[in-house]
Amino acid sequence: MRKLVDSQDQDAALVLVRGECVVMPEEQADRQGALVLARHREVRDVHGDHELDSLAARLDTLARDLGA
Repeated sequence: MRKLVDSQDQDAALVLVRGECVVMPEEQADRQGALVLARHREVRDVHGDHELDSLAARLDTLARDLGA
């Protein structure tokens, strides 16, 4: 999550690809058929470690439920 929030790429996305969560440009994720979990533009205003940790935990649960 920190890597996504801190990304300078406005089109960056946190994606689930082949069982792993990675940050990559959303266009690349679409070409690879990766599942987008969050987009930079959706989380760029997340501030503070507590808020970031909470969001990361929820996305981790989602990714695990999807087979990561």
